[in-house]
Amino acid sequence: MFAIYLKRWHLLPDGEPIVTPSSRLLPVRLADGAPGMLKIALDENEQAGNRLMAWWAGEGAARVYAQEGDALLMERAMGTGSLMRMALAGQHDEVSQIVCATLARVHRPRAQPLPPLLSLDAWFVDLREAAPQQGGLLLRSLSEAEQLLAAPRERVVLHGDVHHDNVLDFAERGWQVIDPKRVYGERGFDFANLICNPDLPSATDPGRFTRQVQVIARAAQLEPRRLVQWVLAFSGLSAAWFLQDDHLPGAQHQLKLAALAARALEG
Repeated sequence: MFAIYLKRWHLLPDGEPIVTPSSRLLPVRLADGAPGMLKIALDENEQAGNRLMAWWAGEGAARVYAQEGDALLMERAMGTGSLMRMALAGQHDEVSQIVCATLARVHRPRAQPLPPLLSLDAWFVDLREAAPQQGGLLLRSLSEAEQLLAAPRERVVLHGDVHHDNVLDFAERGWQVIDPKRVYGERGFDFANLICNPDLPSATDPGRFTRQVQVIARAAQLEPRRLVQWVLAFSGLSAAWFLQDDHLPGAQHQLKLAALAARALEG
């Protein structure tokens, strides 16, 4: 899988392959010795994400050295920082401020034509299918999502999957995103997953929830109530995805966040 691109781009393997459900990655060294990461996308969404990475041209995102078909050659994150490690240590404010500053660069308009993207409205199709079947909080999330999607604000090219392990430390280049989806819509959407990350045990803590809504809204210049609306919409969508995968703990985690958001909106 990697051989054709190792030869074409004059790369040397520099570590063991990394396997994910949607891609295969290999640490490499470029011809000049610089560290890189070779990524082979296995599905259409990941391939579109590769094209989006190239479109960002290293502004808020990892630099792309080459992109062709299902393959992407990008710079490798060599810094020692980890947002997940910081979050697990309770440094939620610092994490949120880093992510907000990074997304401010990602969301900036570019002069070049947009790559192929999906509308944020289309991104919510799975919630529209799941909510009538499951009822309860998913219906509440869907209602909130439909209101937001019907009257979008500040539409930008979104990352689409902003969580603690998709914003990495690139040493002297600072924090940059990787692994985007192909979504265009209201920029507030991109901050919801930072609050909802299912890999973070403290995400469902009410105190952390309230505090991070305040921190993110201030750092990203968002209306706090609208941010909570996006959290309610996104947590329902994420729960629907977990239910599709028969991952009940993940769905339950997201529904707890939906309940926190719904209570905050009612208060």
